[in-house]
Amino acid sequence: MERDEPGAGRVPTSRSNALGDYLRARRDQVRPEDVGMVAGDRRRVPGLRREELALLAGISTDYYLRLEQGRDQHPSAQVLDALAEALQLDTEATAHLHRLARPAPRRRARPRVERVPVGIVQLLGQLPLPAFVTNKYMDVLTANPLAAALSPNFTRGRNLLRKMFLDPASRESYLDWERTTASVVGGLRARAGADPTDPRMIELVGELSLGSDRFRTLWARADVGYRPEGTGGHLRHPQVGELLLRKEKLDIARTDGMQLVIFHAEPGSETAQALALLGSLTATLERERAESERTQSARTQGEQARRERSES
Repeated sequence: MERDEPGAGRVPTSRSNALGDYLRARRDQVRPEDVGMVAGDRRRVPGLRREELALLAGISTDYYLRLEQGRDQHPSAQVLDALAEALQLDTEATAHLHRLARPAPRRRARPRVERVPVGIVQLLGQLPLPAFVTNKYMDVLTANPLAAALSPNFTRGRNLLRKMFLDPASRESYLDWERTTASVVGGLRARAGADPTDPRMIELVGELSLGSDRFRTLWARADVGYRPEGTGGHLRHPQVGELLLRKEKLDIARTDGMQLVIFHAEPGSETAQALALLGSLTATLERERAESERTQSARTQGEQARRERSES
């Protein structure tokens, strides 16, 4: 008799068994009645037993056990497709399963400083919409002033995941925190699958799992991929009120997982008006800041000139 515990209690930080971890997490999510089986009264697992999944996929229980325990990490495409069908995975989750069994070759150590392409930085400065750039770990690498005005989370140097899951005050700024967090964790799992042994990703997942019950539960569900594009921007702003924004994520070519994130509103909506007001307030503050900097620079130059004249 199998003696698995529910998946939400695990902190999945394995460096060497990403395929097995994922199979086990997805197995926990499938109920026997979902696949035409009778659950019975004496079950110790939240989802399918190993032997039940093996039967559905048409493979031996012993072979499936080797896969889940990491003793065989390179099953054939046919076996993976059979497991995906038995687990009722969608297209994106099935692709993720295949990637875990065929991980990309390890790259050389990445540079410590990630540089956003110059053209993207210039584009951010010209966009009349809140926009910022994240890396695969959801660190904000750069942002325009309107993004920072929309939320202090969207400023350079912040990690969106840590703010969302580990900062209780941050939750109050989201009108749809439950849906947003589910989408974000699905996107993170998709990114993590590209390199299951990435030490920083493993450390980040472990930190969030230990610090947040919500993250741990979502990660254990093993959903893969973001929700439909354009969602996840329902925010509460202290100056302009509730904003029902749309959020678009655009992959930046020739980078290691960078994305350009842009918020926009339905034309003519109350949110569009509120966003325009926020843009006006931000532009005013930026002009005042620039004027203050020019004044300070001129004062500094004047003082330096006076010192030079007195010394001569």
